[in-house]
Amino acid sequence: MTRSNLIRVAALLAIASAGCALAADLPKEGSYDYKACFTRNITPINFSDAYSAYSYNETATTVSTKPGGMFDGESVRCVGTVFIANGKRTNLSICEGVAKNGAKRLTRFQYDADGTRVREEVAGTGMYEGMVTTGTAKTVVPEKEIQPGVTTFCNQLTGTYKMK
Repeated sequence: MTRSNLIRVAALLAIASAGCALAADLPKEGSYDYKACFTRNITPINFSDAYSAYSYNETATTVSTKPGGMFDGESVRCVGTVFIANGKRTNLSICEGVAKNGAKRLTRFQYDADGTRVREEVAGTGMYEGMVTTGTAKTVVPEKEIQPGVTTFCNQLTGTYKMK
């Protein structure tokens, strides 16, 4: 191998190592801003015009607005239930996010009939152990049925985090 090829290989290795180091050295506190576009599989109970319910499982991959930002590239899967009574909807979702390095976080989302939304980090492993977050989740692409029992939608999640 020529000297110029050795220099090119060394430069590429240095760039690759720097990218890995940046991902591993996220700040212990900061903000997050990412989108998650879900595919949801639904199992409905269509009881009456006034009452219905469904359970679901859904998956997504997160994309941070800042490449390499907190939660960027996570695989997310959620299970949940929705109950609709006289036009008022309640929802409970439990989601597991898995980072590229294998660290996991468990998040609870609850939507009450009065419109109150609660988001809570329940537990974490690896770099997410002891993490606390605050923030919001809002729908940025409305839910759309792509085939019977399967919908898609996108959420934007923003807020702050603190890691132990």
